[in-house]
Amino acid sequence: MKFATDFAEIVLIVEDVGVAAKFYEEVVGLAVHRPANDDWVWFWMGEPGIPRRLALHKGPLLFEENSPHPAGQRWGRVHVAFNVPGEILESAAAHVRANGTPVYGPTRLEWMEATSYYFYDPDGNLLEFWSPDSQTEG
Repeated sequence: MKFATDFAEIVLIVEDVGVAAKFYEEVVGLAVHRPANDDWVWFWMGEPGIPRRLALHKGPLLFEENSPHPAGQRWGRVHVAFNVPGEILESAAAHVRANGTPVYGPTRLEWMEATSYYFYDPDGNLLEFWSPDSQTEG
């Protein structure tokens, strides 16, 4: 039996919500869902209104005290891939680069039949602009 039917949200732990929010809005190009305060900011992942969101948060999360990992290591750095249409993949990577962020790639992922560019956010989370070949076929 399947319980999870679709992606809903991901929360990244950051040092400075304002700095991270600016990066995700201006460099990554996400639309703000709920504006930033000192502790949180929410973005849409994909089309606004579809319930897929990315949150940036400073501080502990619910139930963190139950983590089997030691304090300070309960939430590690993560990798988030953003699906970018093939026809704008190069310009999306160029936009990130133009904002002063090093970009690695293109990386050809034969096993996934896709091309990707990688870069890090200000908190060391590895981000990816990913485009499967099916998005560029006519």
